Amino acid sequence: MDGDKILIVEDESRMRRLIGDYLKREGYSVLEAQDGREGFNIFKQENINLIILDIMMPKVDGWAVCREIRKVSDVPILILTARSEESDELFGFELGADEYVTKPFRPKVLVARVKALLKRKNINNEKTMEFNGIYMDTQAHRVVIDHKEIEMTPKEYELLIFMANHKGKALSREQILDGVWGYDYYGDLRTVDTHIKRLRTKLNGKSKIIQTVRGVGYRFEVKR
Repeated sequence: MDGDKILIVEDESRMRRLIGDYLKREGYSVLEAQDGREGFNIFKQENINLIILDIMMPKVDGWAVCREIRKVSDVPILILTARSEESDELFGFELGADEYVTKPFRPKVLVARVKALLKRKNINNEKTMEFNGIYMDTQAHRVVIDHKEIEMTPKEYELLIFMANHKGKALSREQILDGVWGYDYYGDLRTVDTHIKRLRTKLNGKSKIIQTVRGVGYRFEVKR
């Protein structure tokens, strides 16, 4: 929503100004940091709603910042980098990043992704859900099974919530990719399969709630 506070952690001053100008036009409050250490310090001092985080930075790189932030917060993190290797992208998601944007990029598309991330975050904070013994507290960002909290990366959690919000529907990989990663995500459809596999592993005995639909994709199956 307008007024959300966004932290841009990027060592290139021109890039920070470019992104900041576009975000300010949309009504967002923008803070800037020129390296990872400064960015993490600002994050600890301010109530940040979303972080745009470059990877290749002096002093402390973006990977380290992402790792430290995920120890204490589920704030949306959008990785911004010139590196486009699939291994880097998967590593970013494993650390808990929510989006991965490669340079060069279109500023308007970046802003659209920021809006989508914040919108999904706000939707996920509206209610609690419980299906087949899986309790999801979307305000506290918690998943509990048999009185035990299940640790998930933000993307795994977002995937679970998306599937639950479309319970009973057969969703294609494209639909899941659009709903969880964004309509203009340029990654491989295998990203969906990888995250579904990890999610099922963490759901353990409840993994059958996510069914494979041959020739289509996946379905969140709720017992009646």
